[in-house]
Amino acid sequence: MWPQLLEPVARTVSLSLASYGGIMDEIPESAVPFPHRNGNIYEISYTIRWREEENADSEMYVSWMRKLYDYMAPFVSNSPREAYVGYRDLDLGENDEDGRTGYAGASVWGRKYFKNNFDRLVKIKTMVDPQNFFRHEQSIPPYFG
Repeated sequence: MWPQLLEPVARTVSLSLASYGGIMDEIPESAVPFPHRNGNIYEISYTIRWREEENADSEMYVSWMRKLYDYMAPFVSNSPREAYVGYRDLDLGENDEDGRTGYAGASVWGRKYFKNNFDRLVKIKTMVDPQNFFRHEQSIPPYFG
């Protein structure tokens, strides 16, 4: 990882590792929406920043971050690869702009974020926000049928 982090573009990169384990291992995955507990050692947050005047080069930064992700792939969860919703990864997929992404489409990233809790969260979303007023690129959709 060090060769990548010593490249010039990496001057604006940060990696944060939050350790897991301990009491987190004792809380069942289904107890709360956050399922990434037993068996996880840590989570990694990858962040890259650039100034507004560098927006013309934004693809360079995004490409560089994807290169780091590819390098780290053997060292993180897989089959399936999972993610923490607080560190949104739009490469996993996105809702349609009109907010009408269905259950199947949202399952692509929803299961990576919430595992088996996704179905329960879709039911709750359907009850409390059936019009999908509260949404973002990867929000849980209501069930449209």
